[in-house]
Amino acid sequence: MVVIIVLGLLATVVYVTWEAVVPRTKLNSAVRELAATLQETRSDAVSRGIAFTVEYYFEADETHPRGYRVVTPFRAGGAGGLAADTEERMALAWKALPEQIEFQSITINGILFTKGRCEVRFDARGSASDHTIVLVQHPYGNTYTVEVQALTGFIQMQPGEFLRNAPKDSDFE
Repeated sequence: MVVIIVLGLLATVVYVTWEAVVPRTKLNSAVRELAATLQETRSDAVSRGIAFTVEYYFEADETHPRGYRVVTPFRAGGAGGLAADTEERMALAWKALPEQIEFQSITINGILFTKGRCEVRFDARGSASDHTIVLVQHPYGNTYTVEVQALTGFIQMQPGEFLRNAPKDSDFE
């Protein structure tokens, strides 16, 4: 009888631990997929020598999911060549955020966005719009930050909410 009770307690502990780990892996996967898309967009901009953009949508509607997509500088519809204006640009497929995961905030060049639509740019030299994306997972409250540095376009990921402090003059002495 004691062995059965001990096995029951162990099974309960393993189940509770597993339930705590699974949600965080979904958030980590969403973060890695977003970071890979950003890195690929930066690489495409550098290798092709022209700017690409990424659009973020906080809410879903009939035209798009809650998520993001890459917009190329090329003409849509297979016509070839560069688009003359923004409306002609070819947009790649939407990448919807997984259920229970959403953008908490996106800060672009110091401006905070918490709803609607926003857009960032990756240019041919590898630089990007300075932006920080905070993803949150409901109902667990797990957060993760993806940061894209302006000058280099490098992408860093941090668990939790991360905000880089602005440099001070003393940093350059």
